[in-house]
Amino acid sequence: MATMLYRLGRFAFRRRGLVAVLWILVLAAAGGAAATSSSTASTTISIPGTEAQQAFELLEERFPGSAPDGATARVVFQAPDGEKLTDPGNRAVVGDIVADLAQGSQVQQAVDPFQAGTVNRDATIAYTQVTYDGSALDLTDGTRGALEAAADAGRDAGLTVEIGGDALMTLPETGATEVIGVIIAAVVLLVTFGSLVAAGLPLATALVGVGISVSVITVLTQTLELDSTTPILATMIGLAVGIDYSLFIVSRYRAELAEGHAPLDAVGRATGTAGSAVVFAGLTVVIALAGLAVVNIPILTKMGLAAAGAVVLAVLVALTLIPALIGLAGTRILPRKQRKDGATAEGAGRPGAGTRWAHFVLRHRVAVLLIGVAGLGVIAVPATDLQLGLPDDSSKPVDTSQRRAYDLIAEGFGPGTNGPLVVTVDARDSEDPQAAAEATGAALQKLDNVAAATPATFNQAGDTAMITVIPLSAPSSVETEDLVHAIRAEAGDITDSTGARVLVTGQTAMGIDVSQKLDDALLPYLILVVGLAFVLLVIVFRSVLVPLKAALGFLLSVIAALGAVVAVFQWGWLADLFGVEQTGPIMSLMPIFLVGLVFGLAMDYEVFLVTRMREAYVHGESPQESIVTGFRHGARVVTAAALIMISVFAGFVGSSESMIKMIGFGLAIAVLFDAFVVRMAIVPAVLAVLGKAAWWLPRPLDRVLPNVDVEGERLQRRLAEVDEDTKEPVGSRS
Repeated sequence: MATMLYRLGRFAFRRRGLVAVLWILVLAAAGGAAATSSSTASTTISIPGTEAQQAFELLEERFPGSAPDGATARVVFQAPDGEKLTDPGNRAVVGDIVADLAQGSQVQQAVDPFQAGTVNRDATIAYTQVTYDGSALDLTDGTRGALEAAADAGRDAGLTVEIGGDALMTLPETGATEVIGVIIAAVVLLVTFGSLVAAGLPLATALVGVGISVSVITVLTQTLELDSTTPILATMIGLAVGIDYSLFIVSRYRAELAEGHAPLDAVGRATGTAGSAVVFAGLTVVIALAGLAVVNIPILTKMGLAAAGAVVLAVLVALTLIPALIGLAGTRILPRKQRKDGATAEGAGRPGAGTRWAHFVLRHRVAVLLIGVAGLGVIAVPATDLQLGLPDDSSKPVDTSQRRAYDLIAEGFGPGTNGPLVVTVDARDSEDPQAAAEATGAALQKLDNVAAATPATFNQAGDTAMITVIPLSAPSSVETEDLVHAIRAEAGDITDSTGARVLVTGQTAMGIDVSQKLDDALLPYLILVVGLAFVLLVIVFRSVLVPLKAALGFLLSVIAALGAVVAVFQWGWLADLFGVEQTGPIMSLMPIFLVGLVFGLAMDYEVFLVTRMREAYVHGESPQESIVTGFRHGARVVTAAALIMISVFAGFVGSSESMIKMIGFGLAIAVLFDAFVVRMAIVPAVLAVLGKAAWWLPRPLDRVLPNVDVEGERLQRRLAEVDEDTKEPVGSRS
């Protein structure tokens, strides 16, 4: 592989103008297509194989025109202090507002609270459920405006009016902090390279890759029914890996120049060696992201594949556009002092911080290992209290109308009213559907934690009924989850006695099923992703213990990251510092998503740092010397890469979308743990303890495994043979 990439780098350097123009044309074409696209993001979450999804699909089939996936708005009214909503004036205001809402062109139904019975006992709080015939993103500005105008009219009349539900949902925003993350990355690059041009190359290429990725995602959003979070995730991952991959190639190019190679040869060598590491690092990230498909949740699969596509594009850009831009930049890629004194000035002088740190770890290997493992173990402790759930209005900031509406309903009707369960009675095979529905309702009323069960509502055919169950507990509580399981346990007896099939759905039941499905998928996902990556790393490092150590180090860092997420987002530690206005259960998608992303990114640093050690070991250095060499050449650039990733991910903590905020924080803290504790401390300590055994590979495996030459050994040998034949120094070849 190193030889092939060596040729690719030289080709891109020679044809730099053509390569740069081709990438610009691709970016322009993708951007133009995105600018003219009218695609809208999907709000539909399908969870194949779950009971909640089966019931949802049954309702769509048996209750045509009901639009169970349509947007909803809960308009909540509260009377002024000392008054009641039943007072003639207040009642008239509520009636007028509901009547105005019902006339909306996209409104399917809006029922007066006094007719629907959604007024609390004290007549101080009431709500109407407004249903629409389209999803939240399908609603027009006029429809949203009418909803907000209705609330304003009620407030002007002296009532407290708040709006919950998803009707006012907007696309997530990331704010200025995302840009700040990129600015910090630029500063880190400038400090690392000491050249504005060298610092600009990774940024420019990363932006090209992200621009193309996000544009393609935008164009395909409606066709593939992509979620609104997908382009943000692709931006997050694409920026981070795009900058890092380009950074490693530029850094290696400057190192090759410092060794006396001519620019053309230095580009080839950098692309052949660092480029090989980029390819395999990218493969581990792609495996981790594409592996999300095993969970069998379409939205997660699509997000993973879209982000994986962004990573593939980042690799292609780094391998082709970076060599081309290096050719266009010329000597400006070096600091001014080196342009004046010569490239060999780089790396001269006293040992760098990486070398000094490597010697420190070698001297105190056991202590460093124990402190690193124990420290991450302590941070991981909160993960034992991990509680999962899907976000609802209770997770909104307290100053939002959605959160105030949620609190008012909980105050007036009990917390369970915010998360009703929809029990579907499929009585098509029952001899007496009416009796089956009545028996189901009676059984539900007897269960613990049930506040109310409404009378059954039948479809037009009379063979399917819906019963709304209001729990006593909040939607995200363990008690409500237990109630869902209890209803499902009771369903078997109902089927035996009536012949009707009983299913539970609704947003709360869907969240419970999603959490269960993700829990069930986590172990198979880990086995698949870690197993494939382990095989890949065995091929790269030609060792068994190094990949094993890499996988164990990853598990340590990801559990510690989960512990930090729980401490901040669930327990509320340092919540104000990170802008977390409301604590609660961790999003169900978070653990498996964090595992997938962190594993891929963690392997980046493993590949970049340890391949340099492997390269030194293959070329004759002792195990201890190879560790020092790896840190001398790689510590500075790995540190810069980690700081860049942390900056980019931390920039997304400012997002208004709780999932993006949580993922941004989780990834930033995970990279911090993995890069600076696991890869920079625990890894060299373990390698120092293992010595030569770290690079042991059974002979049968050695004969079977392909030699991908990621450290460039065969490339170096080939170039040396050419030099011997031509009697020319490598740096003199054009």
